[in-house]
Formats: sequence, structure tokens, C-alpha cells
Amino acid sequence: MDTSSTRGGAASRTADGAGAVQPPDAVAGTGSAAAAPAGGGARAAGPGRAGRSGRAAAAGESERRAAIVEIAAGLFAQRGYRATTVREIADAAGLLSGSLYHHFDSKESIIDELLSSFLTELQAEYAAIAAVPARPTDTIAALVRSAFAAIARHRAAVTVFQNERGYLATLPRFGYLRTSEEASQRLWLDALRAGIAAGELRADLDPKLTHRFLRDAIWVSVHWYRPDGRLAPDELAEHFLATVFDGIRARPA
Repeated sequence: MDTSSTRGGAASRTADGAGAVQPPDAVAGTGSAAAAPAGGGARAAGPGRAGRSGRAAAAGESERRAAIVEIAAGLFAQRGYRATTVREIADAAGLLSGSLYHHFDSKESIIDELLSSFLTELQAEYAAIAAVPARPTDTIAALVRSAFAAIARHRAAVTVFQNERGYLATLPRFGYLRTSEEASQRLWLDALRAGIAAGELRADLDPKLTHRFLRDAIWVSVHWYRPDGRLAPDELAEHFLATVFDGIRARPA
């Protein structure tokens, strides 16, 4: 998957089987149950108490948003983004539709937070790998391992990206998807070209074609790979690398 630095958001997680979000009026400290202390009137909160209360409220809101994104990701992956309604997301999260809008102003905002968060995390990992001085083939191998690990961690987000990227790329809000692809492609091409120049990879390789093959072969595996199956993500990556490097490594003279 091609990525770049994107707008921040709550981190997405694999959403299959995610639990329901507790409705806001049932959260401790909200609603009518939050009564004044017994024994004669409410005490005025001091600056320290007010600060702690504000931080706790912000943390609670962040957790609720992350949980909603996680639940929505599972629905988007299973049913498709356009086929999933706000009501279905709210029902799965244990919220009224109106309460969901307290956290997100639209379904588009939810998928935006899902993808921007996922792509930001992945791009940071890619950039960290590229920044380490290493043989080009070692850099390529590290990128492959990172991608397979991301599939295991963020299966729903990867599925949504694969299925919805073409449609979302037509919307102005998601212009960062194309920017992401271009930035990631440059990173992979740099490693492939360095490998050819160093004699580690075959001189007749087309870097762009090779990158597309690697990219598509890795990310399409989200449709059949199961992290709880026979192979762990790192084992799958090693199988992939053994197959690929047999084809693209330079042959001994």
C-alpha cells in the first residue's frame, strides 16, 4: 500500500468482533447520575481538580472516537463504505444516530480518520526503515516485513483502503491518498534502484514494474491471509521474500 504523511487521527485497529461503545449518557460523570456531593452543596473545583477533569474528559472522548472508528472499520470492510449507513454504525456502537454525530459530523469523517491514522502510522514505519543505512536488499526486506505486519495489525483498515481507494480518491477530502501513493512509490523505487546500482538486483529489472508487482502481491493478501492461521505475519513475509528474491536477485557471475 502506498502511503505518505497524512492528517492525524485516532489509531485504527482490526474491527472484526469489536465490542459496543458505551453510550455517552452512561459514562461515569455524565447525565443525571452525576449529582452534587452529599452533605450540603457542591464544592467548587480547584484548578488542579478542573485540570484533571478536563484531561479525563478529553481522554474519554478520544477513546470513544477510536472505538467508533474501529467498529465502523469492520462494517466498511464487510459491507462496503457506501453500503454502510450511519444508523448501522450507531447501532453497532450502542448509540443513537444523533449521539454518533456528537463524535463525528459524517460517515466520511469516520473513514477519513480511519485511513489517515493508518497511513500516517505506516508511512512513519517506512520512513524509519529507509533512514537506516543498510544494503538495498535489506531495506526492501524490511519494507516487506513492515507491510505484512501492518496487514496483521490493521486488517480492516487495509481492506477498506483496498476496496474504497478508487472511489475516495475522487473526493477532494481524500487527495492525500494520491500523495501517499506517490511518496511510498518514491521510497520503494529508491531502494530498488539502489539495489540494481549496487549489483544486488538484476540489471534488467524495471523498477516501477517491480514495485507494482511487490505492492500488489503484498496488499492483496489481506483478502485471504488470516493472522490466527498457520503462518504468523513474519513467517508469511519470509516465504514471500524467499520467492521474490529468487526472481530479482542478481545471479552470480
